[in-house]
Amino acid sequence: MMRVPRLFRSVVVAVVALMFGGAVAAQETRTLYRATLLQAAPGRLLELIEFCKSKAELDVRAGDQPALWMRHSQGDHWDLLLLFPMESYSDYYQPGRILVREEADRAARRLTTWMPLVAWREDVFVYGPPLDDLRKAFATGTFYHVEMMQALPGRLAELRKEREMENVYQKELKRPENFIFVRDLGAAVDIFTIGVYRDLKHYAESVDIPVKLQEEAAKKAGFESASAIGPFLRTLIRTHHDTLAVAIK
Repeated sequence: MMRVPRLFRSVVVAVVALMFGGAVAAQETRTLYRATLLQAAPGRLLELIEFCKSKAELDVRAGDQPALWMRHSQGDHWDLLLLFPMESYSDYYQPGRILVREEADRAARRLTTWMPLVAWREDVFVYGPPLDDLRKAFATGTFYHVEMMQALPGRLAELRKEREMENVYQKELKRPENFIFVRDLGAAVDIFTIGVYRDLKHYAESVDIPVKLQEEAAKKAGFESASAIGPFLRTLIRTHHDTLAVAIK
């Protein structure tokens, strides 16, 4: 297998780090995930959730990590978002693991031959944060804010930097930082972020933060002001989809 694409991505990361400082390099990770978005067939959402639970058991038997997942509450049209940890392409597609996974997939197909549960599906392979950090947040969080974006041509590095600036802003306000996922292959989503909160009340607490503190945090993060964050983001993106989601227990 050729190593050029991976080497090329490493060079790009290094260039971005030189352009935007140490924050990018410090937050860059090499953990690979497959994000799967599912829209249930009409009236079949609960059945789809039960199927995904059964499929998770088959994945574990195949030696794969169980997916982290959530259910749409408000926003975009998908019903379920599943994050499948892959570690890396070379780890995930080892010949032995492929054979075991094919057996599990055949079992999954047998489960669904009589129930067409999915009306729409989209997959994207992304690099994101360390799995341990993600699992720790999901273990205590029950409410999620998901933002999916396409960058304008030539603005992807700036969009990535903007996402990290917003994390500085969040950290200054003692708010949860967003987990950043960057597209490698698949659907037309360049970057998506997931903010994990204890519940809806925790998510809404930002409205009670004094304006003075917001302004100080925004300037420390590199923005002109707190009110300039949204307009600045929109100079970098072609599309932007927000979704509020809840944990599935």
